[in-house]
Amino acid sequence: MAAPISLCLQILCFALAIIGTRAQGGSWEVIVPDAGIAAMHAAVTRWNTVVLLDRTDTGASNLSLPVVNGVQQCRYDPNDLALTTDCSAHSALLDLETNTIRPLTIQTDTWCSSGQFLPDGTLLQSGGWNDGNTKFRTFVPCINTGSCDWVELSNATLSQGRWYATNQILPDGTIIIVGGISVSSLEYYPPTGNGAVNFPFIGNVANNEGDNLYPYVHLLPSGDLFIFANTQAVLYDYNANVIVTTYPVLEGGPRNYPSAGSSVMLALEGDYSTATIVICGGAQYDAYENNNVNLPAQNSCGRIVATDSDPTWEMDTMPLNRNMGEMVMLPTGEIVIINGAQAGSQGFGLATDPCLNPFLYKPDQPLGSRFTTLNPTTIPRMYHSTANLLPDGRILLAGSNTHWAYTWVQPFPTELRIEAFSPDYLSADNSDLRPVIKKVPKSVQYGKFYNVYVTVPSTTTGNWEVNFASAPYSTHSFSQGQRLVKMNITRAVVLESDGEYRIVFQAPPSGEVAPPGYYMLFVVNQGVPSVARWVPIVIS
Repeated sequence: MAAPISLCLQILCFALAIIGTRAQGGSWEVIVPDAGIAAMHAAVTRWNTVVLLDRTDTGASNLSLPVVNGVQQCRYDPNDLALTTDCSAHSALLDLETNTIRPLTIQTDTWCSSGQFLPDGTLLQSGGWNDGNTKFRTFVPCINTGSCDWVELSNATLSQGRWYATNQILPDGTIIIVGGISVSSLEYYPPTGNGAVNFPFIGNVANNEGDNLYPYVHLLPSGDLFIFANTQAVLYDYNANVIVTTYPVLEGGPRNYPSAGSSVMLALEGDYSTATIVICGGAQYDAYENNNVNLPAQNSCGRIVATDSDPTWEMDTMPLNRNMGEMVMLPTGEIVIINGAQAGSQGFGLATDPCLNPFLYKPDQPLGSRFTTLNPTTIPRMYHSTANLLPDGRILLAGSNTHWAYTWVQPFPTELRIEAFSPDYLSADNSDLRPVIKKVPKSVQYGKFYNVYVTVPSTTTGNWEVNFASAPYSTHSFSQGQRLVKMNITRAVVLESDGEYRIVFQAPPSGEVAPPGYYMLFVVNQGVPSVARWVPIVIS
C-alpha cells in the first residue's frame, strides 16, 4: 500500500502547488444591462465616452435611432444587404459618468473595419464590407455628448477596399492602414498621391484559411514598424518601403485572423531604445478551415525583443488554451489577457468552451512565473468582442456575437450587456495608496519637463511612475495603436503647505516613442494607479 499512498500524496501536493499559483483577483460588474448593439469595435475618447460600433447589414439592432421633432430618424441605404430602410442604430456612444447609451448613425457597412485616433482626438474609421469597403469615416468626440455623430468623408476614400485591415498612427500623425482580405498593400490617411503601396509580405504569408488578416502592427521607437501575420514578422521601413529585418518564425501555429491570438508591445521606458513584442494564443491550424469547434486552442506565448541585433522568440505557456483573447495594457505596465474561447476559431459559430478567467501577465517576472489566473466572469465574450482600458483603471468589456445576425439562441446568444473588470489594484485594500491627480499640464511637447501634482490618502508613498497610455481601437482580439510609455521622473517633492506631491517628469523624446495625440496620464504609487487625466502630446 506504500506506493499508492505515496503517489496520492504526490498528486495532492501537485494539486496544491497548482492552486497556490492561481491566486484569484479582480472583480466584475455589469454597468449597462442592454446597450442595444453588439460592440464589434470600441474606442475610448478623451471626453470619457466610448464609441461602440457594429456592422450595418445584420438587420435591425435592439437600439432605435432617435425621434427628432416627431420624426423617426432612419438610415436609407439601397446597397444594404438586410434592410434598405433601417431605423435602428449600429453605433452608439457610452457615457462613462452616467453609464447611459446614445444611438449614433453610421451610413455604410463597418463590418470588420479598422480605426485609430488622429492627433486632434478625432476617431478615424476605415474600410469594412460592401458599400463601406473604401470609406473613411470620422467621429469628433464632444463634451456635450448629444451633439456629435459620425461623418462619412466625401473628399477622401481608400484606393483599395480594405476588410480586416489594421491601422497605426505614425510619428507625424499620419495613419498607415495595412492589409485586408485579398489585399497585399498598404496606404495612408490623409491619402497620398501614390495611393496603395505594394506590400507583398502580407499576401506571401497567407495559407489556405488566410491567417494573415488584422495583422499585428507596432510602431517601434526606431520609427520602423513591426508587422506580424500568421507565424511571421518583419521590420518595415515605411519611408523607404523596404523590409529591414525578417524575424524568425513564431512556432506553435497561426496567430492572426481567423486563428486569432493577440499581441501587445510592452511598455517603453528608460532610454526608450528597447521594444519587446508579446504574442499569445490562437487557434490550431485548420480549425477554421475544417469548422472544428472542439479543437483546443493554443496555450503558447512568444516574446521577442524586436530591437535586438539577433532577435529570437522566447516561448512561454498560458494557464489555459485561449484564442480570441484581447491583451490589454494596464497603467502599471502589466497586461490582462481577457475574453475568448478555449477551442475552435474565429467565425460564426466556430468556437466553444469560453475562456471566462482573465490572465494577468507580469512581464518583469522570470519565465514560467509571469501568469496569474484571475476571477472569472459569468458572461462569455467570444467572436466580435472588445476590451478597452478606461481612465479609472478598469477594463470595459463589450460585444460578442457568434451569429450572422442578432439572435438569442443558446449557448452563445448575441451579447448586449457591457461589463467592467476591476483589477486588484482597485480593491479596497489599496484605496489608501491611490493617488489623486490635482493638476497636470494642458499639453506636453517632446523632450520638455513638466510638473504633475497629486495627493495620496496614506503617508506611505514610493515607487512613483507617470505613465502615458494611448486610447487604441479594439476589434477582433487586437487593440490597434495600443502603447504605454513610462516617463522619466527627475524628482518627486512633498509640498508641505498643502500636502501635495509635485512630480517632475520629462516628456517622451519623439513621435517615434509616443506619436502625437491624446493620452491617459496615470500617476502610479506602488503599483496603484490614479484616475487618469487626458493630456495631448503635441509636435510643437
